Amino acid sequence: MNIAMLLDMAAAGDPDRVAVGPRDSGMTCARLRRAAAGVATVVHRTGARELVFAGVNGPAFTVLLFGAALAGVPLVPVNYRLSAEALAGLLKHTGKPLVIAEEELAEAFPGLDVLTPEALVAQGLAAEPAEGLEADADDPAVLLFTSGTTAAPKAAVLRHRHLSSYILQTVEFGSAAPDDAVLASVPPYHVAGVGSVLSNLYAGRRMVHLSAFEPGDWLRLVRSEGVSSAMVVPTMLARVVEHLDGRPAGVPTLRSLAYGGARMPHTVLEAALRAFPDTGFTNAYGLTETSSTIALLGPEDHRAALSSADPAVRARLRSAGRMVPGVEAQIRDASGAAQPAGVAGELWVRGPQVSGEYRGDATLPAPDGWFHTRDLARFDDDGYLFIEGRADDTIIRGGENIAPAEVEDVLLRHAAVREAAVVGVPDEEWGERIAAFVVTHPGASVDADALRAWVRGRLRGSKTPDVVVFRDELPYTPTGKLLRRQLLTTIRKG
Repeated sequence: MNIAMLLDMAAAGDPDRVAVGPRDSGMTCARLRRAAAGVATVVHRTGARELVFAGVNGPAFTVLLFGAALAGVPLVPVNYRLSAEALAGLLKHTGKPLVIAEEELAEAFPGLDVLTPEALVAQGLAAEPAEGLEADADDPAVLLFTSGTTAAPKAAVLRHRHLSSYILQTVEFGSAAPDDAVLASVPPYHVAGVGSVLSNLYAGRRMVHLSAFEPGDWLRLVRSEGVSSAMVVPTMLARVVEHLDGRPAGVPTLRSLAYGGARMPHTVLEAALRAFPDTGFTNAYGLTETSSTIALLGPEDHRAALSSADPAVRARLRSAGRMVPGVEAQIRDASGAAQPAGVAGELWVRGPQVSGEYRGDATLPAPDGWFHTRDLARFDDDGYLFIEGRADDTIIRGGENIAPAEVEDVLLRHAAVREAAVVGVPDEEWGERIAAFVVTHPGASVDADALRAWVRGRLRGSKTPDVVVFRDELPYTPTGKLLRRQLLTTIRKG
């Protein structure tokens, strides 16, 4: 199944429903289908084999996603915040691309014809609609570059069958109420940006976009557009909570708020639950290579955990929830043996939405379909998944494996600590020593010895940071993932 079939179903089911944009002036499902078909004609005429998009999230991205699908070529959203040199490096993974970029980014693509998103959509609406060009289910639909927080970025290949399987397994067609609207503020080069377009169109939910995130603007748009659901990454939610400064959010229409993309500090989550008392929270865990979400912690789980006196139930606020339908999971040790509940190891998953394939990499997914996520994880006795960090981030100190997340969680419980990141630094005696980078709350004061004592009193002495470094801020990707490599580089230089 080509993902364009999702648009066909939406346009046939309710052609006059506003799919993208403001209630009174947005693009209907029928006009979206017409624009996408015209874009497919334009792309086909150029002979391009990929449609590269460097721009913000907005109506044009939705048109381009389906236009590429109807043209039978993959869409390649790239991070428009990257340098010209980095963008050129990403384009080496493509062949004969048609580049769609904001006008100010055109010079980052020397020697290539570049169209603005608005120009391509206008050309598409003026062109004869292309029919019969769309790709097969096994053809690539989207190429997404992984964040490269621990290695060079790679182009993950998501085929039409992967994305279609994700939607058909997790979303009910036309399930949204007539007045439902979703606020999309996740960038288009993130898998959640792609998944948001597909899932909300299929559900029948109007999409409203915020191209540049600012907490005050986000709250105002939720109120003015009557937004009923939204998705944010942890850094966005932290900024909203900080902006509110203990006040209620005052967004009566917002029934659902999903978060994901990186670890959510439990202090931020608990403050957000208080600020949005009438909103159902959902933690969505997934990877680029799995076509977005593979585990969910739903609103009822959040409410039960927040109100429970049982430590095991309350701990689920820090979990990723349970696996979604159609996805299997195993925790394996270094030898590949499956581990029981309660035992940590590396997470392996499989299912029809799981790709695990990279362009230019001859190593295809395993014949049995299992994909190695390289996330350290464990399941509790009730099937709740706990992500404990990346396998590459594990600190080995004196032969003991230490997950940075465990130390970070303890540091974040200190009243003075706003953000914390823990990395391993090479050490001749111990193999690695533990370095903690800390950002304190404005006006708070604490010294390194006090924080080391705080950790020592709650974890074994071997997990106490050897050094604590105070920073004004920590480095993150735009989607909220911590850049540990940058921290490690700075402490090595120091």
